[in-house]
Amino acid sequence: TTFEDVVVSVKDAELLGEGRGFEIAQGRLGPGRLHHCMRLIGMGERALTLAARRAEARVAFGQPLSRNASVLQTLGRARVTLDGARLATLDAARRLDAEGNKAAKGAIAACKVAAPAAAIAVIDAAIQIHGALGVCDDTPLARMFAG
Repeated sequence: TTFEDVVVSVKDAELLGEGRGFEIAQGRLGPGRLHHCMRLIGMGERALTLAARRAEARVAFGQPLSRNASVLQTLGRARVTLDGARLATLDAARRLDAEGNKAAKGAIAACKVAAPAAAIAVIDAAIQIHGALGVCDDTPLARMFAG
């Protein structure tokens, strides 16, 4: 769609008033950051699900990986790590809704650190459990790890 001879008055174009554009942009950063945290947690959940399925299906030394205590410990740590990041994100979202951007900035900063760290740790563990299958294009794990 193209527009020709369109005129927008200054009065109609201003949202909060002259010079307050940066304030508007800053107001959107908190919710945007939480969105990225939620997306990362979802990726971690997908990776953990794939890892658990692979641990049941993959046999090493005559038994499924899911019978190996070290693999179970890895899966358990992944669950705890993801749950911690999820709770940090839920708390930041609650505070953002209840108290506003400024009051929630510490909680948002915390989940900005926790969610990526959790996602990368869980995706890495899932790749390890998958073995070579984890780094090829037959699973989404390599793409998750890369981006």
